[in-house]
Amino acid sequence: MALRLVDVYHPDTDEALEVPDDAYDVLGHWTYAIDEDQRVDRVLLEVEETESFLDWVDDTVITEYRVVLQSVEATLPRPDVDEADAEPADADENDVSVARVGRAELYEYARDATDVSGYYYALIALSVVVAAGGMLRDQTAVVIGAMVIAPLIGPNLALALGTTLGDLDLLGQAAWANLTGVALALAGALGLGAIMTVDPTTGELAVRTVIGLPDIALAGAAGAAGALAVTRGGATGLVGVMVAVALLPPVVATGLLFGAGHPGAALRAGLLTVTNVVSLNLAAVCTFLLLGVWPRDWRDVAQARTSTRIALALWGSALIALALLLWRFA
Repeated sequence: MALRLVDVYHPDTDEALEVPDDAYDVLGHWTYAIDEDQRVDRVLLEVEETESFLDWVDDTVITEYRVVLQSVEATLPRPDVDEADAEPADADENDVSVARVGRAELYEYARDATDVSGYYYALIALSVVVAAGGMLRDQTAVVIGAMVIAPLIGPNLALALGTTLGDLDLLGQAAWANLTGVALALAGALGLGAIMTVDPTTGELAVRTVIGLPDIALAGAAGAAGALAVTRGGATGLVGVMVAVALLPPVVATGLLFGAGHPGAALRAGLLTVTNVVSLNLAAVCTFLLLGVWPRDWRDVAQARTSTRIALALWGSALIALALLLWRFA
């Protein structure tokens, strides 16, 4: 059972928070003054309750406040499991809530993921060099190593999250991170292709010029797995490798083939890249929606619904068009 420790800092003139026991399964609640001006309420509860609890805090605390969330590795004695919660027969059939982290943690992840710093660009450049070397030497293990380095999961999940929440600022930051990352990868691969001998029949290159429905399924599974991993608050390292499988090798193959003067094969690799991006983001948005990721404010909800509908229509139409194109020329 994943737990969160929620610290609510507010003026000491306020009374301690009266958390409703019938609404939240609070495992611990401590309150104390930390100085003459400020008080903190420390609440221990399960991770799936943090989002609704923070919404309650926002409605309850009328003065200025700040919340700090901390992940809890373990607590002793272990929390008791409510027998009523353990019996599926007693569950409300209309209850479709899913255990996941709250919006605050998702936003924090997205903010870090869209930080296009020098570190981000350095990892992109290094992953391109490693991937190109692996492809030119037809060494699959080296290409896999490049996928481990590539920081591509964060910006793509942030793009899907921004679409789901209708957050235009997050959408812009995520789009910029993705575009600059892909542009750098493509430019680096173009330069390497221009100065190195590129054989388009090499296995690791040739496989990126063949497109089929399995590639769409792979990219979709990567997007869904990434969204599941981040909403569960788990490690995204291994899932990030799968996302990089769908994005990094096709981009590098496109650049290498174009740089070496093989436009036909390069266009096929580029089409594979576009197909994977569309499929990955469509699957991630659908996964966020199924997990109940929505804004809180009704005005933001209306904007999010509009944004999501437009995005689903665009991504879905693009995916159908690409699938028909693949079927037509298969």
